[in-house]
Amino acid sequence: MVGGSSEALTLNDTIPPRRVVLFGAGATGARVARQLRSSGRVECVEIRDPDAAAASRLIESLGDGAELGGGRDIDGSVAAVVIASPSGTQTVLARRAIHAGVPVITTSNKTAEVRRLLSLDQEARFHHLPVIVGAGFMPGLTCLLAKHGARHFDEVEEIHVAKVGTGGPACARQHHRALSSRGVDWRDGRWAERTGGSGRELAWFPDPVGGRDCYRAGLPDALLLVPEFAGVQRVTARQAATRRDRLTAPLPMLRRPHPEGGIGAIRVELRGRVGLERRVSVLGAIERPAVGAGAMAAAVALHVLDGRMAAGAYGLAGVDDTAGLLRTLALRGVKPVRFEGMTTFV
Repeated sequence: MVGGSSEALTLNDTIPPRRVVLFGAGATGARVARQLRSSGRVECVEIRDPDAAAASRLIESLGDGAELGGGRDIDGSVAAVVIASPSGTQTVLARRAIHAGVPVITTSNKTAEVRRLLSLDQEARFHHLPVIVGAGFMPGLTCLLAKHGARHFDEVEEIHVAKVGTGGPACARQHHRALSSRGVDWRDGRWAERTGGSGRELAWFPDPVGGRDCYRAGLPDALLLVPEFAGVQRVTARQAATRRDRLTAPLPMLRRPHPEGGIGAIRVELRGRVGLERRVSVLGAIERPAVGAGAMAAAVALHVLDGRMAAGAYGLAGVDDTAGLLRTLALRGVKPVRFEGMTTFV
């Protein structure tokens, strides 16, 4: 078991409650808000979403300690900003938060936007602020598990991540688009673009998900992993898909996405060297993707409020205290596991 400790953080009793601005009242945003309020560490969560009705419903469900906000302006009176709105606007919001002197946690899983968010690194360092990029299920927990698992290697040569499932409608739409978009792999020191829907691989996830066919897609994980693993030779990312998914990927979605997808899973496979031995380590987690993403973003926000995150724009593979963050995540209900699986290339 990874990160399965139920030990409470020692700082819980010493850090006063804070105010957090949350952009997005969808499936992931709702989970982030509930996790932050239940932590006892956030006095007020200000919800902002273009869909005022959705934001109001979320605030009503949260009760005291949640209020409706509006617009994109951010001032320095808040302790942190969490951006769980659909990809495409997160960079603008992140830059506004940086200029206001406020730390940022983002959840984007879109390749182009992850590139833009990472380009804020110099601004974030200049302002001495953390800008956490892709703090979700995948990317997010996958990056954290890769960094944590790498501590058992002398040298990590390959990292392969994969996912099953989608969260809310915005996540489902991005999943659909990603399968018809070009993927980005890291191979022998170079970036390589790959055709979406190619490279079928049978990957095994924690039970009860089991084996699923996974394919290349427009996923940003390699962009977040490669900078944190000097000398890594291969980094790939895939998502599970059916034959129908692949056939319909170039077309508009044929039916309206479900408000929240079913059970999902992630898998992180590390290959490398321990002494003279070649070793493979597989870590994973099973959870509804929106629940997992919400818990991950909330756990990161709590560490940001503690001042535990370094300045700069980076993904969770750039976190030093992986064990501490995994313990915080376990307290939020998500407990990754280490398991043995199989991978068959076709």
